[in-house]
Amino acid sequence: MSHAKKFRITPALTTVLGLFVLLTAGAVLVVQAVISRDVVRELGGELIDNGMDGLEAAVAEQLYAIRKTARYTARALDMGTLSIDDPDTAKQYLFGSLAPLDFVSFTLLIDADGSGLMVDRGPGDGTLLSETFSVNLDEPLVAPIFNRARSTYSSFWSKPIFLPRRDNTYLLYVKPLHEADEYLGSIILGMSLHRMSDITRYLSDDDVTVFLMEVGTTEIIAHPGLNHHFEELSPDNVLVDIDDVPDHFLANFSELRQIGNRTYDLNPRDKLYSGYDENGEKRFLVLEDQNSRFRGLPVRIGVHFRSDFLEHSINQLSSAAITGLGLLGVSLLGAGFLARRIVVPVKRASAAAKDVAELNLAKVEPLPASLIRELDDLSHGFNSMVAGLKAFNRYVPTSLVKRLLQEGRTETPPEEREVAVLFTDIAGYTSLSEGMSATETAAFVNHHLSLIGAEIAKQNGTIDKYIGDAVMAFWGAPETLDNPAEAAAQAAVGIASAIRKDNVERVERGEKPVRIRIGLHIGPLVVGDIGAPERVNYTVIGDTVNIAARLESLGKEIDPAADVIVMASDEVVGALTHNLDIESIGPHKVKGRDEPVTVLRILP
Repeated sequence: MSHAKKFRITPALTTVLGLFVLLTAGAVLVVQAVISRDVVRELGGELIDNGMDGLEAAVAEQLYAIRKTARYTARALDMGTLSIDDPDTAKQYLFGSLAPLDFVSFTLLIDADGSGLMVDRGPGDGTLLSETFSVNLDEPLVAPIFNRARSTYSSFWSKPIFLPRRDNTYLLYVKPLHEADEYLGSIILGMSLHRMSDITRYLSDDDVTVFLMEVGTTEIIAHPGLNHHFEELSPDNVLVDIDDVPDHFLANFSELRQIGNRTYDLNPRDKLYSGYDENGEKRFLVLEDQNSRFRGLPVRIGVHFRSDFLEHSINQLSSAAITGLGLLGVSLLGAGFLARRIVVPVKRASAAAKDVAELNLAKVEPLPASLIRELDDLSHGFNSMVAGLKAFNRYVPTSLVKRLLQEGRTETPPEEREVAVLFTDIAGYTSLSEGMSATETAAFVNHHLSLIGAEIAKQNGTIDKYIGDAVMAFWGAPETLDNPAEAAAQAAVGIASAIRKDNVERVERGEKPVRIRIGLHIGPLVVGDIGAPERVNYTVIGDTVNIAARLESLGKEIDPAADVIVMASDEVVGALTHNLDIESIGPHKVKGRDEPVTVLRILP
């Protein structure tokens, strides 16, 4: 489409505003409907929250009775009215404490050696049984529980544990008994999955199903329909998997659709799901993440119910609102479409502009053309600017430009810094490139420099310049580093690894391997803008640069046949914190310096 045929933003926005003015009366109707809908949804959220609070309170009530029983039993032991060494008195006491706890399967009173008394609820006919027993406290099944009891004074709940003797899975509430620092034994109350399922059966009805799920998993601990599935439990199958629960809707939990909590103003601790049962009827499922009121019991409450409980009032409100909104729908859709055509490009340009400001140019995608003239001009201008910045960014250190942008400056005056300098050069470059065309030579050098540049970039170094096939880089500017020598040495090790890996591929292709020399030195340098006012370079100058270059050249005297040789000064090696293989070369006199330099070889 030609430029003259594109829309202008001013008449476009004027049209949108005119449409919204004409639809004011309809907007009032929409606002009223939305507010009413929100009220209904909030009421639905309160209904769910109150229902979950009631279920939690019912379960917490049973747990409170368990905690109180354990606490009073411990107090009786402390006062001497109950003794582990008096089985008859202990049996009568435990009979009395277990009788009112309908959902507790057994109570144990066990000493530090594993001997004790157990009172069992029996076959469920109202009778209570008792027996003395002895437990091997080193048995893997129970050792973690008793080891924890020895080391803590606080009561705790165990994880689900399958007891082969009882052929069921239990959750154990353990009250450790201590006198001073001596462990005397424990009071243990056990709840089987069967008893816990009785709790959910008591709380459920034909329309509402309550279940308990293990915290952090989807394993089912209690469900009204689990009574006929306990025979499947075993030491390797401690809980019932949700896929095997006798509840078609719950068994398809993985296929349920999660609904955002804001839809019904739901408590953040709960998650809301929806789906359909075997009869095609819609149901909702609410599942909490965990519950502090359970005091460490590793279960969370879930409930699913008919969707009518929440959607009935909403459906009625929606039906009433459809008629009023019908006439406004087409106009709103048109206004929304037009607004989107205006807003989306502006938002896209805004997001891209943030990336440009941070010089994240690789993330910036070209802005598409627009039917609106001003937006189309913005896209073309922005895309041209990004293309120019990408080209410019290839010639200037990104870290330097970011620092200048952050500090609001356009120049970096020279200053003295402690800087680590790295020089690399290909050994025998002339013979290596012999026979190559100009294009092949350029491709070879570019590939080689890319390998080196990537390793320098990994260590946040700044490439100062390329000198043919040689590279000069430094650390400690523009960013100040705690240990520039460490970063430079790690870059040298990385370069060695990259060159050797590349050489393997070159040899496989029948090409000569590349040999490289690296020199490292650290010391004071002048760093900043160097050059004439109309053309400056951000670079470093000083004796440290010369020494690093001389150390690189020294490599051909020390080991001319090495595939990679890294020569470093004593100042660099002395600053290293990571263990690297080092070979002492000794003092060497380098060109341009009167005093000899202590040279070491890093063996990457």
